Amino acid sequence: MSSTSKALGRIASLFDEASFAEIGALVTARSTDLNTDPKALASDGCITGYGTVGGRVVYVYSQDASVLGGSIGEMHARKIVNLYDMAIKTGCPVIGIVDCAGMRLEEGSDALYAFGRIYGRMTKASGVIPQITAVVGNCGGGAGLFSRLSDFTFIAPDGKLFVSAPDTITGN
Repeated sequence: MSSTSKALGRIASLFDEASFAEIGALVTARSTDLNTDPKALASDGCITGYGTVGGRVVYVYSQDASVLGGSIGEMHARKIVNLYDMAIKTGCPVIGIVDCAGMRLEEGSDALYAFGRIYGRMTKASGVIPQITAVVGNCGGGAGLFSRLSDFTFIAPDGKLFVSAPDTITGN
């Protein structure tokens, strides 16, 4: 099963049957720094949308580790921020299914700005809507703060939550 199928499968297992509607499926990365070639990557590594869980509307993002390790760049973050904006307007919870290598280094300062936008929306949503994070794979670097900004965090048995890679420091 490919990661894209895994990301969609995770969503399908969570939502009521046939209730999920994807938002931003055609979004791809933009290359502005480091003279990198633009890449048309499936959903830019993040599937976003809404559906029902037990009949209640819920917004979700599920990161796709097969796309640059699920790393977060400008457009990936824009999808999450837009999702939060819709959830805040409607008063619906957000579930983040995290499988992410952290920041997309190729995008430089655009990726740093992207993280700031996500943190800002999560902070704005705090106390307004429920926020749930499920760490199902890697959750590294700046993405590690998503769990801290959420109301609830669940870590799968094979999930890894860290700020820097566990093997960066000898004996860690």
